[in-house]
Amino acid sequence: MITLSDEQWRGLMPLAAHLGLELVEAAPERVVARVRHAPELCTAGGMLHGGTIMALADSAGAVAAFLNLPEGAATSTTSSNTVFLRGVAHGTVTATARPLHVGRRTIAVVVELVDDDGRPVAQVTQSQAVLA
Repeated sequence: MITLSDEQWRGLMPLAAHLGLELVEAAPERVVARVRHAPELCTAGGMLHGGTIMALADSAGAVAAFLNLPEGAATSTTSSNTVFLRGVAHGTVTATARPLHVGRRTIAVVVELVDDDGRPVAQVTQSQAVLA
């Protein structure tokens, strides 16, 4: 089974390190990552910026796709649909990414994002291209 550590993730995705994203768990069937609320990641009113939440979801989804690639292939997000459900003014947001479809040319991933109380923050469905 292929896995990925938080340190390896940060090396592959400098944006993850820049935003303070943390990889909690990474296996082909499930990827868990999180981000802690911080003022520099917020929009007006101290709410976690939607772009931060989307970056967390896209990063977790990309890892889920990466861990399901055939040997020697790469991946790139081709579409991403985000539904925001609530704002986050404190604590952490945790993203759980699971592959919906792993094909030869595309991988579809769903990412569920929740707050510290387990309440839904957003849901993201994305497609990843499998690049030879």
